[in-house]
Amino acid sequence: HRRFDYRPQTDPYCQARYPFCPAGSGIPVMKEEDVIEVYRLQAPVWEFKYGDLLGRLNIMHDAVGFKSSITGKNYTMEWYELFQLGNCTFPHLRPDMDAPFWCNQGAACFSEGIDDAHWRENGTLVLVTTISGTMFNEMAKWVKYDNETGIYYETWTVRASPDNKSRVWFESYECSKFILRTYQKLADLGAVFKKIQTNYTSAILFSGEPIYLGNETSIFGPQGNKTLAAAIRDFYYPFKPYRTLREFFVDLLKIIDRVVLNRQFYLFYNLEYWFLPLKFPYLKVVYEEVPLPVGSKTSLGV
Repeated sequence: HRRFDYRPQTDPYCQARYPFCPAGSGIPVMKEEDVIEVYRLQAPVWEFKYGDLLGRLNIMHDAVGFKSSITGKNYTMEWYELFQLGNCTFPHLRPDMDAPFWCNQGAACFSEGIDDAHWRENGTLVLVTTISGTMFNEMAKWVKYDNETGIYYETWTVRASPDNKSRVWFESYECSKFILRTYQKLADLGAVFKKIQTNYTSAILFSGEPIYLGNETSIFGPQGNKTLAAAIRDFYYPFKPYRTLREFFVDLLKIIDRVVLNRQFYLFYNLEYWFLPLKFPYLKVVYEEVPLPVGSKTSLGV
């Protein structure tokens, strides 16, 4: 996943149904001698709206919690879409623009407090390690860098086959990957994690070798490939938010025809388009174990 030099301004066209990080706050500077508990947080996606429904399908959202022993204050840190999942997964087709228009930025959200009921009721709130204030402050510097340079949400992992050892063509870049990066950073700073099982949700497409198509300018620009541009727009059209039940079923049939029967998928990744020749089983949502990390440095004061 490509790193960028800066985070661009979001376009006013991109609107979120639910505001991003409404209770967000700056990351505090901890006292070096503080002892901070680190918690693994996981709950069903959209639990606030659907309860445990998506949790039964193991479609989970991840976060990390902190508790200061000096102040007693709790904090929650997570990473998610600025404009909800649908906008990050598929673009808008605007009548005034040739190229698909993406509202696909993601970012870290840090806020004071941990909503115990939210994480415990249908998910996970468990202590995974203890760190020093020094380590927390170093992690905070890394979060700033990570947040300013890793700016685009990517829903899909793309693999060559369902075999766990198969080639990964594209890595997703979503909430769980941010938590895994955070854990690894803490481990590299010296954190020693408990030996507990940790699982994460991934949405996986299965594909033969991807075919590079080009970027927005080379495909949709004045000298672009009009046939390819039309094919990409045509592919994305059925994924638009539907307005009636009839539209939903008509679009669903088109999606099945293109993705399953014709085994086609157009992926937008690092601001470039790729064609995926899909393979059975085409798409799968998995809840895979990823062990807590082992660090590469000596502990910073714990």
